[in-house]
Amino acid sequence: MTYVDTSDISAQMFITVLLLLLIIAPLISLGVLRLFQSKKKSGLLLITCGIAVYVLFQIIMYIYS
Repeated sequence: MTYVDTSDISAQMFITVLLLLLIIAPLISLGVLRLFQSKKKSGLLLITCGIAVYVLFQIIMYIYS
């Protein structure tokens, strides 16, 4: 078994992955679940919110980098 060297990961990459796992991915997956439950308005709203959070985060990262 080998160890993975994570010292090359920047703080920005870590925060991006953390945000993806904690906010964006659950919003989109809940939206897909709602679509399968035939709740189209709620599902599309959750997916749209997930995409909006992603776009907002990309804008913030562009401004501060």
